[in-house]
Amino acid sequence: MSKTASLQAPHSKKSLWKRMKENYMLYLFLLPALLYVAFFCYAPLYGIQIAFKNFSAYKGIWDSPWVGFQHFETFFSSYRFWLLLKNTLVISLYSLIAGFPAPIILALMINYIQNPHFKKWTQTLTYAPHFISTVVMVGMLNMFLSPSSGFVNTFLKTIGLDAVYFFGEAPLFKHVYVWSGVWQGAGWGAIIYIAALAGVSPELHEAAIIDGATKIKRVWYIDLPALLPTAIILLIMNAGSIMSVGFEKAFLMQTDLNLNASEIISTYVYKIGLQNAEYSYSTAIGLFNNVINLILLIAVNQMAKHFSETSLW
Repeated sequence: MSKTASLQAPHSKKSLWKRMKENYMLYLFLLPALLYVAFFCYAPLYGIQIAFKNFSAYKGIWDSPWVGFQHFETFFSSYRFWLLLKNTLVISLYSLIAGFPAPIILALMINYIQNPHFKKWTQTLTYAPHFISTVVMVGMLNMFLSPSSGFVNTFLKTIGLDAVYFFGEAPLFKHVYVWSGVWQGAGWGAIIYIAALAGVSPELHEAAIIDGATKIKRVWYIDLPALLPTAIILLIMNAGSIMSVGFEKAFLMQTDLNLNASEIISTYVYKIGLQNAEYSYSTAIGLFNNVINLILLIAVNQMAKHFSETSLW
């Protein structure tokens, strides 16, 4: 058996190189992407070692003294650890629960619009907010939710309620952060589901209509099963970034009054690393964050593989 395998190995190796030679143009197209990933994703991993050192720019990475897990222990024993972990998980899980079904629901609604012109107009209008930059988005939120001139508080005053300083109320921070994100990203996220629905055979719907199935039953028994593989893949990928709440938006929305709810791991790493120049400590925190993301990604992928036939690997 081993002799047969050894005889087949050169042939398979030769055929692989032959196929690569025959399709070298395709590999040339792939080369820029591979170089990008290698230089910007894998090469920087060299710097992770400063998480285990007292990094000094004068001494460099190699000559900086080794301290082991000292920075991790400092972070875990810090009074901010549980606050940062709680805020990061609450905002991220809230975003996942509120934001993940929204594109699916929107895609299903758009798919059942009969008028083609209204359908295109609706799709364009819903994914347009995706192109608004984070800075502009937070500026819009400041204007809309202003306690003195924002239209939301103007409406509240009109119906006899008190004005609310949304950016100054810590409990309201996560709601503003999450639902503004849902509004901005639902339309763009729905595109992939609309594409998946386009692959559903019209004959299935025609047969269901003949059998007297309502739209709700057609959605439940035809559309949702077609969307399930795509939804599982996107859920796995989203689960792998649970600890990676967007830094820029959270940082721009922070005020002294909502800091207890808005301070998350990514904003803390920025302040510690760049503002306080504690590079080793901030790298250790970032490494901890990424390790948790990796564990969650593997766990959710294994669960998806166990309960369905769809997984990343």
